[in-house]
Amino acid sequence: MKIEIDQGSGFCFGVTRAIGKAEEELTNGGKLYCLGDIVHNGKECDRLKRLGLITIDHEAYQKLNKAKVLLRAHGEPPRTYQLAREQEIEIIDATCPVVLHLQERIKREYDADTSKQKQIVIFGKNGHAEVLGLVGQTQGTAIVIEKFEDVRLLDFERDICLYSQTTKPLDEFRKIVEYIQLHISSTATFTYYDTICRQVANRMPHIREFASRHDVILFVCGRKSSNGRVLYNECRNVNPRSYMIDTSGEIETEWFQNCRSVGICGATSTPKWLMEECKVRIEELLSCHE
Repeated sequence: MKIEIDQGSGFCFGVTRAIGKAEEELTNGGKLYCLGDIVHNGKECDRLKRLGLITIDHEAYQKLNKAKVLLRAHGEPPRTYQLAREQEIEIIDATCPVVLHLQERIKREYDADTSKQKQIVIFGKNGHAEVLGLVGQTQGTAIVIEKFEDVRLLDFERDICLYSQTTKPLDEFRKIVEYIQLHISSTATFTYYDTICRQVANRMPHIREFASRHDVILFVCGRKSSNGRVLYNECRNVNPRSYMIDTSGEIETEWFQNCRSVGICGATSTPKWLMEECKVRIEELLSCHE
């Protein structure tokens, strides 16, 4: 049986950069904190924990003083930087450049709207780390819509400026744009910015093609990954024999009945070494049943 690991899956540039910064700092010695999971993958977080990385939440962050803290690729709101200045915290900023640029654009938009009548709208997941950082650029006033249906909650009599979380589906963003264009009042303005990361968006057509080439798909992904759920659903739409797993220990032999080829793929938060581990596990399970 053929087992193929998708070469297009695995860490995106932003995650690779953040992990590289963490490893570099840990090599230099000293205590390094990370504000939130550095990546939405438990196994990779465990690996970095063994190297000495200490993951903390925002409550613990507020109690730090004269410490060194890494900010992950998702980005942080202005308040996080303000606290660092007040409490002499040294920031190792690993915010993805794509996210950082988006934060700056939203802040400029917010600051330029002196009357504060414009609706700044973010297509993204409520509570997601990146979205919290984006909303923070607007003093918490930005409106977050999670799905196409939420667009009906907007006030079409007022100006609308639309942005997107970098990892949201491009097709759904375009549907939202079209709906607003059709329903916006003639006395209001609508501007929108496609801020979806192409490194992520381009994985959609690729993952669909990859899933269609195999009898069975194993999608390796941490349960917290929003991007992972979107990509996994794309696999399922193309190939019903797609299974989402977090670790190689979840693989079941029954999945491979009457199977000639298996494809292993993952999210932008899935390390290559974990996909390799899953391939080895499949080979072990099949050898036991020969």
